[in-house]
Amino acid sequence: MLLSLLSGGNFREVLISLLLSLPVIILALSAHEAAHGYVAYKMGDRTAYNLGRVTLNPIKHLDLMGTLWMLVFGYGWAKPVPINARNFKNPKYGMAFTAIAGPATNLLLGIIGVIGYCITSFFFAVNIAEISQNEMLFNVMFILLNFFYLFGMMNLIFMVFNLIPVPPFDGSRFFGMFLPTKTYFQIMRYERYILIGVLVVTFLCSRFFGFSPAAWLAEKLFDLISKPIFSLLNAIYF
Repeated sequence: MLLSLLSGGNFREVLISLLLSLPVIILALSAHEAAHGYVAYKMGDRTAYNLGRVTLNPIKHLDLMGTLWMLVFGYGWAKPVPINARNFKNPKYGMAFTAIAGPATNLLLGIIGVIGYCITSFFFAVNIAEISQNEMLFNVMFILLNFFYLFGMMNLIFMVFNLIPVPPFDGSRFFGMFLPTKTYFQIMRYERYILIGVLVVTFLCSRFFGFSPAAWLAEKLFDLISKPIFSLLNAIYF
């Protein structure tokens, strides 16, 4: 993300986006991991709960490299929430629903961000004449638009990235419940190597081709959510 902003050469835009991105990243990563721990707790595993991981406190969740990676490239990771599958009545299903809780939380936050962006953008558009004459109000609207856009996009990117159906991503735990148990655990043995491969491919796409598959899908999802909201706002206002 930061790389694409720097390539634009607009220092003011880079600075504002950087300052707005930090709280967004902190909340997106913390809520994601807290959701894992909460669902695991509800399904019978108290491991994360006993370690204080069912919380939005970022100190409990953030990984320095993962946070920086998300700030620079638009995707990243936090410290994995420890889960003991033996505490679930059905380990495979327990892991599946615990895993999907993280991306589902980011989807919810992403939708909230898109709604905020649509409302702010619509208000800005219908009051552009008055807002343009007030520099302070214009700057506030500009910051709000950027914040809600980043809040929506970064949560959606994080959701898409984590739904990749290969280990160690959450998608592999969810889709793994449809695989035979033996096959599931054989694939999980190679999760470290698969992670490295995915990060390398994603980095090369972002760095040399200016294209992030996760960001592209998130943008499509952002547009898909925003269109009916804008239509509703137009119908209400006009």
